[in-house]
Amino acid sequence: MSVMFLPLRLIPAPVQAVVLTTVLDLFFSRDAGLAEMIEELEGKVFHIHVQDAGKDFYMGFTHGRPWVHPSHNEGVDVRIDATTGGFARLCFAHEDPDDLVFRRVLKLSGDSEAMLRFKKLLAAADIDWERELRGAFGDYFGSRVADAARALLAAEARFRDASRDAAGRCLRDIDVPTHERMEVWQAGVEEASRRTRRLKARISRLGKTAPTGQQPPQPPPQDDAD
Repeated sequence: MSVMFLPLRLIPAPVQAVVLTTVLDLFFSRDAGLAEMIEELEGKVFHIHVQDAGKDFYMGFTHGRPWVHPSHNEGVDVRIDATTGGFARLCFAHEDPDDLVFRRVLKLSGDSEAMLRFKKLLAAADIDWERELRGAFGDYFGSRVADAARALLAAEARFRDASRDAAGRCLRDIDVPTHERMEVWQAGVEEASRRTRRLKARISRLGKTAPTGQQPPQPPPQDDAD
């Protein structure tokens, strides 16, 4: 998946698919411990959609070997949606797949059993994409892809920080209550509610004890110290 993170979007999708298939095939062939998990995904097809790049890839496993194609005419079992940065976080920042799904960085839909098995495979494999690309295609290509992915992650982090700071300034400018002010306000509401319940209970007791045909005496006024 790492070729998706290159800014060189003019690379034809079939070329990217060949690169991805080569890396995955070499990696999985060396790790016999993943064979059982790959076998559980036999025949399953995963549609990978890179939202901001407008790229689509289809990944599957046949006879224990992975394949990646730029198109697929048959049905798919799972759809995986993310931005380029989302896939970069998965592949180069080694963030936990479950955490990325929980935070909606990765969006999975389709066969729930296949999704769980695929996430399990991703977590167990933990592919070092830079090392694999260097080994398969040379240091220059591998380092370029890794550098582009790291630059993208750094740019997204700066953008998130700048957005958070800008949002904070806007909230301060319109005098949105701070967390501390909201806590004080909530405490005041709870105290007012408590006093209201006490007053209603007093009125109810006075009504029950008043002589028939007479209005119950009015309760004394509440003061702030009550």
